[in-house]
Amino acid sequence: MIRKHILVALVQNRPGVLNRIASTLRRRNFNIESIAVGHIEVSNLSRMTIVVEADDAKIEQVRKQLDRVVEVIRISDITNDNPVAREMAMIKVKATPSTRSEIIQVVDIFRANIVDVSTDSLIIVATGDMEKIETLIDLLRGFGIRELSRTGTIALPRGGAGPLTIEDNKPLRHVVDHASAEEENLPNW
Repeated sequence: MIRKHILVALVQNRPGVLNRIASTLRRRNFNIESIAVGHIEVSNLSRMTIVVEADDAKIEQVRKQLDRVVEVIRISDITNDNPVAREMAMIKVKATPSTRSEIIQVVDIFRANIVDVSTDSLIIVATGDMEKIETLIDLLRGFGIRELSRTGTIALPRGGAGPLTIEDNKPLRHVVDHASAEEENLPNW
């Protein structure tokens, strides 16, 4: 059965890592719905969240291939872990004196924030699951969207330690320190 999967990976901060991961997915003919990367609490590491649509067998096959990328420390499919998934959107909406109060009411209903006000537009920041963001965008289209920017999905599994949890007693720090020491000997490609 084809469905959306959320893959999360701990990767080393090196030039070209995002390109290698995206190329691996491209070669397997995956369309990346969203990809978000950011630093984590351990220096020289980032967390990458990738949303793709495929069946379970194809996802497991590509997960194993991504696990072989040198800079990937760990990768996991958290789709079945009941993850908390959110994205952020910044939406610039056309606003006239007659529509401004109605836009503010819509923004309040969605618990979004207005972060900029000008004479002819408002910039709104909203966070939530994909459905909430899509619904807000659909409602704001009626006023006229001038610009739109979305972050893509980021996610964490619910509950205790997840598959990418970093704890002091795990060998992850050693792996990262060792890889950083070898970094000088790696070819720059």
